[in-house]
Amino acid sequence: MTAQPIPETPFEAEGPQPLVREIPPGAPYPIRALGPLRSAVEAVQGKTQAPVAIPAQSALAVASLALQGFADVETLGGSRPVAIFALTIAKSGERKSACDEPFMRPIRAREREAMNAYREDRQAWENRHTIWKAQRDKVVTGIRKSGGDRAAAEAQLRVIGPEPLAPLLPDRIVTEPTFEGLTKLFAVGQPSLGLFSDEGGQFLGGHAMNSDNRQKTLAAFNDLWQGNPIRRTRSGDGHQTLYGRRLAVHLMVQPTVARAFMADPLAADTGFLPRFLICEPPTTIGTRMHDGAREDWPSLARFAERLAAILETPLPINPDTGGLQPRCLPLSREAREALAAFHDRVERSQRPGGEMAHITGTASKAAEQAARIAGVLALWRDLDATEVLTEEMANGIELARFYLLEAARLTDAANISAETDRAEQLRCWLLQRWHEPEVLVRDVQRDGPNPLRKSDKARAALTKLEQHGWIVRLDTGTVVRGSRRREAWRVVRTVGAAE
Repeated sequence: MTAQPIPETPFEAEGPQPLVREIPPGAPYPIRALGPLRSAVEAVQGKTQAPVAIPAQSALAVASLALQGFADVETLGGSRPVAIFALTIAKSGERKSACDEPFMRPIRAREREAMNAYREDRQAWENRHTIWKAQRDKVVTGIRKSGGDRAAAEAQLRVIGPEPLAPLLPDRIVTEPTFEGLTKLFAVGQPSLGLFSDEGGQFLGGHAMNSDNRQKTLAAFNDLWQGNPIRRTRSGDGHQTLYGRRLAVHLMVQPTVARAFMADPLAADTGFLPRFLICEPPTTIGTRMHDGAREDWPSLARFAERLAAILETPLPINPDTGGLQPRCLPLSREAREALAAFHDRVERSQRPGGEMAHITGTASKAAEQAARIAGVLALWRDLDATEVLTEEMANGIELARFYLLEAARLTDAANISAETDRAEQLRCWLLQRWHEPEVLVRDVQRDGPNPLRKSDKARAALTKLEQHGWIVRLDTGTVVRGSRRREAWRVVRTVGAAE
């Protein structure tokens, strides 16, 4: 029997290879888990038509700032602050500022009112201080000149009394502080502060986070998240310890800034990054039609009224240290059992090969994050709440689980090098906006993405695209647009390559 010839399979050249693995979309934000904050978040989302996670982050962070001075929350490892560190990743045009402003407005208004009162109090204090200093100097000078009765002088000083305490600065919000500046503000200002910025790159790329200060800043913020005292020793200022200070953080950053920050080993290894609730919601740009906007002023008014009431409530202050004396908010028995079960599920997911094995730093803090969120929701419901209820813990767990999944999803994207990121920007630009069949280095410099306007970066990005098959180098001397070119590439436009 004659063997039949095997038909030849036609050769097909391998198409361009992806530069990066596509990051899968995240899960929908569990807005129902926001409990008493939900209606205000939906109102802001309806007005701005931004991704719902953006106003949700703002609402949680603002509520945390308002409440963190009143109570710590019970966790499986002891009581911890209800302070929340949030990192929202969204590109320009996602209406980050528009989402943040309605939640921040009552705090800004409170700061303005308090500043007017502060100026009057400051003037009165300066007058008292001038009189006190003159009286004290007179007694001290008399002793020095005459060598008189020291016992009588000490009695006079006791009558004069201690130095009058200056009024505290009323500011509650800072935007890009150094650790030293933050410490000084905690010493002369409010014991409960918020680092809030809709341009968070200014802080992450600023003086506090440069190579000389980064490790010190990260360690200091970690201590504040834990509720530890601030300890600072300087040759000129001596040693200073500040007890009972609290800090909430919400940084809104662009994706490129976030990628660099999340890829920094120091940020992860010190535990700074794992303390953040991180999310990068899918964009809504291009879908926000004017007729689709919804107004819900009553929900925003209720939020503002509740926030104002909390801000007007005096904080529990220790008169000796000037720091906070927050009470402990316990968990109900059912809430504690639910938190323990969540802790164990996350712990098992960190085993080698497990779902969270690559982000153990973040995963190990998930149960505490759930307790903090639940504490915020309980105190927003009732500033005098006696315990965290089961429903509030269920909501805290659902939100903590969402943020944990987001951290797992975004970690891969953060590991992309800056060079690969620039090449990916160039790839998208070539397929979407460049319509010539060939491309030159100077084309990229002149018309390409902003990060590629220098020849070395443009050439490096083109070389990487060449290595992955998205462009093909032409022979030296090939005529392109009427001239012989020493260096040029042909763009490979495959079916489905454009994004």
